Amino acid sequence: MKIAVCIKQVPTREWQPRLNDDKTWVREQDVSYEMNEPDAYALEESLRLREKHGGEVVVCSAGPSRVQQVIREALARGADRALHVEDDALGAADAFTAASALAPAMAEQKFDLILTGLQSDDQGHAQFGPVLAEKLGIPHSTIIMEVLVDAGNLKVKRELEGGWFQHVAMPLPALLTIQSGINQLRYATLKGIMAAKKKEIAKVAAPAGLTPRLKVVALSAPQKSKQTVMIGGSPAEAAKELVKRLREEARVL
Repeated sequence: MKIAVCIKQVPTREWQPRLNDDKTWVREQDVSYEMNEPDAYALEESLRLREKHGGEVVVCSAGPSRVQQVIREALARGADRALHVEDDALGAADAFTAASALAPAMAEQKFDLILTGLQSDDQGHAQFGPVLAEKLGIPHSTIIMEVLVDAGNLKVKRELEGGWFQHVAMPLPALLTIQSGINQLRYATLKGIMAAKKKEIAKVAAPAGLTPRLKVVALSAPQKSKQTVMIGGSPAEAAKELVKRLREEARVL
């Protein structure tokens, strides 16, 4: 199988956000980056499918040169090669723009299966996968918790609301958006890190005329609305005061 997995570089979750001057995105110079967590599960699932059915795993990503950080990480975990649509304007691109940037280059590769994370940790729209599938003219399914390949067809398990699941049969080629927790992530080994340095990263220019479909008007950092109150006194006095405040102020008793 020829499997593509789309990954995105996002700000680390532990980083305290600092906005740029016009309040439309984060300050690039202050950010540390990591691989989007749902995409890491998609990568792991692609590696497991390759181990079962053979073939290759190709990492696909769009963004500025810094994106090679997570591309190299994916190659170190076991992906065979990478495709990078490089353009500084794609660093904070919306889902439609990112999919439009990747679709032409990915169409030439004629992948049997494309996996993406369910959504990104920074924008969280969960639209990239479906838009990419429409751009490529292939069927897609979302929120996947299990992937089975049998005789050139797919059988997938989708997570629904209220603890329900749906089992769907699909033809190949197809695109799936992978739910976090579908598998146990592996880490890059020293051997994998060394091997990643020799693996191919094909750089492709972004298509001309890409027009953003989403405009960020303004962002704001979360504001703290509560503060910690220390209750002094002996344990018995503190417990009595705590119960009083829970009853009269928090009104939870």
